[in-house]
Amino acid sequence: MRHGDFIGAGWSFPASITPAGTIRLITGSEEIDASIRMILSTIPGERVMRPEFGCRMWSLIFAPLTAGTLGQIEQYVREALDRWEPRIDLDRVVAVADQESAEVKVELDYRVKATNDVRNLVFPFYTIPGEGGVA
Repeated sequence: MRHGDFIGAGWSFPASITPAGTIRLITGSEEIDASIRMILSTIPGERVMRPEFGCRMWSLIFAPLTAGTLGQIEQYVREALDRWEPRIDLDRVVAVADQESAEVKVELDYRVKATNDVRNLVFPFYTIPGEGGVA
């Protein structure tokens, strides 16, 4: 099996059109990055035919930004990617809060199984602070 066969190809995320008017396809590491972003961007229950797909961190959108909340975000991200992205091994998941903007940067370090390529990705997660601001 070639590495490309294992990694595969898919639509770009977000979906886009090429100058020729066809759907833009992506392959390799770019496809895995797009898949990770799609998993983390999807709220469980959002997909009618696969309601369990996505990441539960969205249930924390109104939670105060405490160490406990950040730990839950890390756990939910790890659970989602372990379940929905079998082409990678997660090495590190760290949620870092920006108290000023209520943004959480989810930092991922992972390895592509087929190529042993070590990669990283930062996913922004925006919370909605409750009354009184961010805790």
